[in-house]
Amino acid sequence: MQDIDDTDRKLLRLMQHDPAASTSQLAAQAGLTTASCWRRIERLETAGVILGRDIRIDPKALGYEVEVSLRITLDKTHSNAFDVFIAEARKIPEINEIQTFLGRVDVRLNVLARDMAHYQDIYRTRLLALPHIADIEALMLISNLKNSDILPL
Repeated sequence: MQDIDDTDRKLLRLMQHDPAASTSQLAAQAGLTTASCWRRIERLETAGVILGRDIRIDPKALGYEVEVSLRITLDKTHSNAFDVFIAEARKIPEINEIQTFLGRVDVRLNVLARDMAHYQDIYRTRLLALPHIADIEALMLISNLKNSDILPL
């Protein structure tokens, strides 16, 4: 855990809720001078607490209407099954998330597609061709009720 104080936490809360806020806006909201605010943000970035300021794009706004989560169990009789599988999965542009787990499920892939026909094509031609798959389960996203990267600071 990084050594941060209440003012740092306040800055982090403000930045989580408005990542596009300028340093002067953050300083005014946190009760700091702009220079002091900038130094704190710089320190938090250098310490690895702040990893970046990202934009979020709505996939549906760009025509990606279908989202499917695939739970995959790998054939672990091959010593490099994870590495080879993940290297190949990274090459599929419609996969926007790859997670690895301990347990029955080894990997979860999140796949975006324009429609069911597009997903079916991705599934048949690229996903099923991924190496070392022992079992695969597809879960189609119906609704996203909570999706937050905001930490309880």
